Amino acid sequence: MQKPRFHAVIADDHAIVRAGLRAALETPGTVEPDGIEVTAEARDGLQAIAALRQHRPSLLILDVQMPHAGGLEVLVEARRWSPDTKVVILTGVTAAGKIGELVASGVDGLFSKSEDHDELIARLPTILRGQRHIAASFRQLLEDTPATPLLSDRERQTLNLIVSGRSNKEIAETLGISAKTVDRHRTNLMKKLDVHSVAQLIAYALREGLIDPSPEL
Repeated sequence: MQKPRFHAVIADDHAIVRAGLRAALETPGTVEPDGIEVTAEARDGLQAIAALRQHRPSLLILDVQMPHAGGLEVLVEARRWSPDTKVVILTGVTAAGKIGELVASGVDGLFSKSEDHDELIARLPTILRGQRHIAASFRQLLEDTPATPLLSDRERQTLNLIVSGRSNKEIAETLGISAKTVDRHRTNLMKKLDVHSVAQLIAYALREGLIDPSPEL
């Protein structure tokens, strides 16, 4: 048998999910005639970033909600360290805000964990060859939901810290910026999201999935 043409990294904090994906990828004929070699598995975001830097895989299958670094952070690092890697997100997230952000981030594939993997398996060959695919359920979700304003990286960091209960001074110290700048970010967030109090801001962020699920920043 020929050596697989493609190789992959699987990043998910559930071992059973990683095992199922590995079996599907490596079995000849399931995705590719010769299979796809899984060169590494990662159970958290930091491991995923390290595996990307080491292996520069053809494919990264990535969960959004992992410890230590969220899926979007891993995606940014993937584009930095391994720009040719096709990034496919397999997620249980259903918040329209988060799904819209993932689509806007330029992922190569986006699929739901709540559905069977037939669509994922069927679409991986074309994704590996340069096409993009967003699962039909997510496309419908976005069509039925008003667009959520996109946040800058700094606004997102500020929002995470606001939700965690930090004061302007604490946020400033964490991010290495002035309290005045933090206040400006807070004001911009409230304007973008059309809310009028910190309580409304937090409620909106939680409802729309706009915060990093991991406790670390």
